[in-house]
Amino acid sequence: MVIHKSQKEAGQKNKRIGSISGMVGSFICLFGVFAGFSPWGIAGENLPGTQRLDWTDDLAVRIVEEAHRFLDRKLAESIQARPRWWQRDFSSVQAYEKSVQPNRQRFRQYIGAVDERVPVCMERYGDESNPAVVAETDRYTIFQVRWPVLEGVWGEGLLLEPKGKPIVYVVGLPDADQTPEQLVGLAPGVKPAEQFARHLAQSGCLVVVPVLINRACDFSGNPRLRMTNQPHREWIYRQAFQMGRHIIGYEVQKVLSVVDWFRKVGGPDVPVAVAGYGEGGLIAFYSAAVDARINACLVSGYFDSRQRVWQEPIYRNIWNLLREFGDAEIASLICPRALVIEYSEVPKVDGPPQVPGRQGAAPGKLCRPPFESVRAEFDRANALDQAKLGRRRLIAGPEGRPIGPGSPEALAALMEALGKSAPLDLSETLPTDRRKTFDPNLRQQRQVQQLVTHVQLLRERSETVRQEWFLNKTDRSSPESFLRDAQKYREYFRREVIGWIDDPLLPPAPRSRKICEQPKWIGYEVVLDVWEDLHAWGILCLPKEIKPGEKRPVVVCQHGLGSLPTDVIDRRNAAYKGFGAELADRGFIVFAPFNLYSTARCDGDWVRTLRRKGAPLGLSYFSIIARQHEQILRWLTALPEVDGERIAFYGLSYGGVSAMRLPPLLDGYCLSICSANFNDWIRKTTSIDFAASYMLVGEWEMFDFNLGHTFNYAEMTYLIFPRPFMVERGHRDPVAPCSWVESEYAKVRCFYDLMGLGGRTEIEFFGGGHEIHGVGTFRFLEKHLRWPCPPMAQAKH
Repeated sequence: MVIHKSQKEAGQKNKRIGSISGMVGSFICLFGVFAGFSPWGIAGENLPGTQRLDWTDDLAVRIVEEAHRFLDRKLAESIQARPRWWQRDFSSVQAYEKSVQPNRQRFRQYIGAVDERVPVCMERYGDESNPAVVAETDRYTIFQVRWPVLEGVWGEGLLLEPKGKPIVYVVGLPDADQTPEQLVGLAPGVKPAEQFARHLAQSGCLVVVPVLINRACDFSGNPRLRMTNQPHREWIYRQAFQMGRHIIGYEVQKVLSVVDWFRKVGGPDVPVAVAGYGEGGLIAFYSAAVDARINACLVSGYFDSRQRVWQEPIYRNIWNLLREFGDAEIASLICPRALVIEYSEVPKVDGPPQVPGRQGAAPGKLCRPPFESVRAEFDRANALDQAKLGRRRLIAGPEGRPIGPGSPEALAALMEALGKSAPLDLSETLPTDRRKTFDPNLRQQRQVQQLVTHVQLLRERSETVRQEWFLNKTDRSSPESFLRDAQKYREYFRREVIGWIDDPLLPPAPRSRKICEQPKWIGYEVVLDVWEDLHAWGILCLPKEIKPGEKRPVVVCQHGLGSLPTDVIDRRNAAYKGFGAELADRGFIVFAPFNLYSTARCDGDWVRTLRRKGAPLGLSYFSIIARQHEQILRWLTALPEVDGERIAFYGLSYGGVSAMRLPPLLDGYCLSICSANFNDWIRKTTSIDFAASYMLVGEWEMFDFNLGHTFNYAEMTYLIFPRPFMVERGHRDPVAPCSWVESEYAKVRCFYDLMGLGGRTEIEFFGGGHEIHGVGTFRFLEKHLRWPCPPMAQAKH
């Protein structure tokens, strides 16, 4: 299944996948755990104080589908929720521009266009084989150019310079899979009628045509380790996203650097326009939105409602975008300047490149939206402009058919918006390229590598940035003073990194059924209401010998990526080793929740699509998971057998990811154990030199916007402090090198020691791999949960 399929189709497939477990699929695999025991005689008895759970479908599939429907509703609601982010003042043009400036600044942050640009110069370059003057006509000269943008990052492309004084200065942006040469008629691939950059130059405009990062995958990967089929745009997107940057932001910066040059050579009042098609249309649109020096913008083959952006290629994924912006709202940032929308065919993208031996790319497609959808979004943009300050045109063919790209009507509308009414020269006389050995692939390789180098440099410097941003701005003279100062960082983590959903929780309305019995404990499957049509599910292991009035500690045992709650109590499972069952044998109450990231029952890409749907709303997996766990904690704390102040979290693998994220959000967890996951997470997610890096594998959902400059695992642990924290690490675990684990944990140990609470943190190394060890961690739980209780303490309980 691929991401573009309808939710109905995807849900049907997931039901087929889940049907392997039959009518009692959510717990049937548990039964084989207990040799010589037949569960059928007891199945169905419910936990006292709960209603009977009689659902017969696969709960893993059900809850994932519930989460999809929940996010679909949130996406639909986002348009009506956006006005709270805006305070438009229509009393004058100046008042309006000032009123939307905070939105403009946030938009720049969302797209990662935040670095200060270097001083610009337009370098015409060449050699004997490939001269700087690429071609010349009686109207204009074409130069091969490059210009500095950021540290180590240059724009490259073509400059079309008219023989006379330019009437307009234009940045002409091709689609990602078009070259500048194709857009100006030097190379085949674009019809002469669609070579709008050439038409503008023939008509007296000075035009710079930058090269964009394309959708091929030639340079995506590390030849020494693994090459992937990620489009170059995704290859940059993944690593940049984690560092608060974006392929979109980088290319906007290249455009704005050209605008810097326009103003430098032409003066502050020269008319400036941007025009683009496909991915170039997106970049033109966004550039005009962030920079008011751009007087007019032509967008072809891009404008539409963005409510289904999750179906598009992942390099269009922007954290927080739809919370505040659809295309109509972005258009309102261009107001009162001119915006021309051309309804044209879009570049055809059926998914990532299909290259034998390469894999790992995220799914996603591009297709032309119905004209009615584009028209509706355009009308919404008009409606937002209550004072009719802006100038907007929608250009389409007869009866709403696509036109262009770069049609005479669209180009004329752009020029008219700039006060230039001279007729356009649309002749099809093509220039001739004088270069003998020019290779556009080498230019593309340079462009890709420069951005990779820039992101990797950001990552190398990020520890200092995090230190300055967080720890150095807190009072560490005592645990109390640190906790007071750290509260704003906890809130930032909650709101800006994880994404918090404020919807009030329903009463838990617990449903349960008894699914197994062991000599020392009984297992119940439990379902809780969280929100309407969204539930939490897990397995409760309740010791038998609990005395009336006695309150026990709880260990919440969390499964990993391809697992289910049953796996943590399966003694035959080589990774989990039945650690939940073992803890229940020792007298702990155990709860094993289901977390949404599990791919045990659903197609992996469909599960990961939850992140695609949530990200534009500023939501992650853990936005939902955290509220499910909050409900679980509320319910557990209310049980008569539970001591609500002694509830611990212990997770393996992706459960270890949870161990780093849920306790900082939920004070109800009194300690946290991270097993088979703790490491230098920023390096793990962005490194291109480590085979198990998320840059080189198919888990494309593992990236959190700007996490690299805010919270590595040490910083997340500071949010867990002063609660006890432990790391369990197998020397043979391929997740990360031991040196990464040791160096990151050293910061944790140093922090706890300097705060006078060194006894609350431990790390245990053992000779195994990606698995539970259950030795030092069990001692850690017994110590900090005070179990077994000393006789006097037990009498108190």
